[in-house]
Amino acid sequence: MQATKATNVPSQQQQDVTPTTTIAPKKRKLSKDHLLAIAFLMPSFLLILVFVYGFIGWTGYVSVSSWNTLVPDFSFVGLKNYLYLFQDFRFQADLRNTLFFTVLFIGFVILSGMGLAILLDQKIKAEPVFRNLFFFPMALSFVVTGVVWQWLLNPSTGVNLFLAKLGLDSKWYTDTTILGGLQWGKIEFGIPVALLAVVIAAVWQMTGFSLAMYLAGLRGIPDEVREAARMDGASEWMIYRKIILPLLRPITVSVIIIMAHISLKIFDLIYAMTGPGANFVTDVPGVYMFETTFRGNYYANGAAIAIIMLVSVAIFIVPYLISSRKAEA
Repeated sequence: MQATKATNVPSQQQQDVTPTTTIAPKKRKLSKDHLLAIAFLMPSFLLILVFVYGFIGWTGYVSVSSWNTLVPDFSFVGLKNYLYLFQDFRFQADLRNTLFFTVLFIGFVILSGMGLAILLDQKIKAEPVFRNLFFFPMALSFVVTGVVWQWLLNPSTGVNLFLAKLGLDSKWYTDTTILGGLQWGKIEFGIPVALLAVVIAAVWQMTGFSLAMYLAGLRGIPDEVREAARMDGASEWMIYRKIILPLLRPITVSVIIIMAHISLKIFDLIYAMTGPGANFVTDVPGVYMFETTFRGNYYANGAAIAIIMLVSVAIFIVPYLISSRKAEA
């Protein structure tokens, strides 16, 4: 009886080695909605691929060629055009101007936009009037802004007629003085006085954007947070310093990225308002690229300037996009 029972009951080892069947996952088929979405997105994808990335690749190819005449010449010269630019007096002045314009432009846009947003957040009676008044310059193009401020800051007309009665004589965008200048390469490194006029015009136009961003951020902060801080004995200054401003940090980062993108590729405002300026005190890479390519027919040098501008913008944009994707994940 014991032997018969042993033969009928399988051992534990035999049970462990019993093969198990696995079901392969079914391949997910594209639904009609997915196919329709792909069909609608494909034309835009192809256009971007050709007219954005394709032209970027073509510009990069031209920048390492010797095509600096009307006759195309695609002989490979390596980084010769780039080395020429960084040794060029005008391009060194452009880099200086872009640096100081970007710092001053972003700083004043943030301070003015945040300050006006805090004032409008006090729920004053005429808030809609002031809000529309500050938003209005954003409806204008940089070309219109440049022409208007050129009239206003003309050394012989505009606001100078009023300043002259006060004994002040400002040359504005015609001034070639460099503040705090020190020799750097072939140029005098410092803040060009003439560039301050361009900064004033740019800040006037873009403050409305910064104001809208900060006002939306302030309105998104619950009132309970401020009331709780007041109950704990915090002053209004401490509330803004310790609570409000840290909560507005993402908006500040967004404003910095967008304003840096505008300032690094600025062209229309400066071209309409001042042009390169005397001794290139208001010149920027965008203006230099335009004149080099379409007036001087130095296509390889112009393409090299464009690639340098693209890289400078990417330095700001790419890290921001990567951090945004990580935050969403």
